[in-house]
Amino acid sequence: MNTISPFALLPNTTSILWAEIPAWPVAQLVQATAVELGRGARLCAWFAVPEETKACIVALLAYDADNTLAVGRSESLMGAFPALTTIRPQAHMFEREVWEQFGLVPVGHPWLKPVRRMNENAPANGEFFRVTGPEVHEVAVGPIHAGVIEPGHFRFQCAGEEVLHLEIALGYQHRGVEEALIGGPYRGTMSQMETVSGDATIAHATAYATLMETLAGSEAPLHAQWLRAVALELERLANHTGDIGALAGDVAFLPTAAACGKIRGDFLNLTALICGNRFGRGLVRPGGCPHDLETLRAEQLLKRLKDALTDTAQAVGWFWEAASVRSRFENVGTVFPAQAAEIGLVGLAARACGLVRDVRYDHPAGWHRFAQVPVAVWPSGDIFARARVRSLEIQRSGQYLCEQLLAPADGERFSELTPPAPDTLAVSLVEGWRGEVCHVALTDAAGRFRRYKIVDPSFHNWTGVALALRGTAISDFPICNKSFNLSYCGFDL
Repeated sequence: MNTISPFALLPNTTSILWAEIPAWPVAQLVQATAVELGRGARLCAWFAVPEETKACIVALLAYDADNTLAVGRSESLMGAFPALTTIRPQAHMFEREVWEQFGLVPVGHPWLKPVRRMNENAPANGEFFRVTGPEVHEVAVGPIHAGVIEPGHFRFQCAGEEVLHLEIALGYQHRGVEEALIGGPYRGTMSQMETVSGDATIAHATAYATLMETLAGSEAPLHAQWLRAVALELERLANHTGDIGALAGDVAFLPTAAACGKIRGDFLNLTALICGNRFGRGLVRPGGCPHDLETLRAEQLLKRLKDALTDTAQAVGWFWEAASVRSRFENVGTVFPAQAAEIGLVGLAARACGLVRDVRYDHPAGWHRFAQVPVAVWPSGDIFARARVRSLEIQRSGQYLCEQLLAPADGERFSELTPPAPDTLAVSLVEGWRGEVCHVALTDAAGRFRRYKIVDPSFHNWTGVALALRGTAISDFPICNKSFNLSYCGFDL
């Protein structure tokens, strides 16, 4: 274990008293964070906590090799602090967010501008980076798109057909979720968590429920943890299958596109078989799971799962056998491993660059402490790698589910929780299908939410899309974007 870190160390899904978190002058926090990131840690969250007329900054780091998290904070400050981004680029979006939300200026930040639509100033109205020179031209795409898709603005600087630079401006889905959580939990909080990013309902609901259990000094019964793990892997299967179908559609390979669109629905229907909702809403609650999967339905689910996995293997097999598909995917939209580490990619996007980053393996919690899914990694960092990791995860999650449904956990599925502990910070990481879902809660003296921070994997990974387009033909943007398939609303919290 990394025992020489100056931060407070804690495992995933644990809590620490606010007073016990090391606090330094902000310049010292920035320097300490930079040192730890240089030693192999990565930044899970970097956010501000208001304190009357001032605020403090909280840093949450992950030491994946040691299965350990670390937390530190600054003393109260106002105005400005030295930018971490100038040393460690993975902090760039976090520091822009802190400036936008609390007016704390990261001095030296190379591109300080809003990340969301705040104070009636949409990001697209701000300054964009521009490339000058002969044959250079600018292409603006969105925020309204031709298809049924969430709004986002993409500003390309091109030389002919080649993309020299892409800047992404989001914020059009901003719903103020984090702000609405202050003073909670409320009766509607669980519904908000389930819609942070609707296609990752189980991941965000599990992160929140586990956080509430941690603040109560408890955990869900093992049977409930098992149910959550089953639902999480079903969510992964549905989305990966849908994404492979969408990628096939983007390169006009219609057999796989048509088949995977149907099979995605089959996987969603398996989640509905458990709880009555295709996205899993209502399945996860603090304390456990209101729904159960008795023997008869488990047998039915297993049979339908095996049929869907067989159909998926056939559809994906057509995909990989087509030379036309491989030629459009290989060496296109590449993010190199060093870039992925530098900007802090997580989840599937990181694993497709050869980085072993998977919460189920690095920071296992819940049922994944007892039964882990093998990590799927591919080294090339291109569209092919991101599609390949998806297909490998379909195989491995499918095998995992078949094994789990044959040996379900017994016992209760729900337990009552005590009120959240006061003046306490708790952390919960869950490996959603896109990657690491991070929830951090800080309670006040009454045990209510003083600050609630959510980091969807898309917040880390949108920069990867911009890097993937450099040196690529602008016509490859649709498949590059789809190969990441990031969430707009999960970013716009």
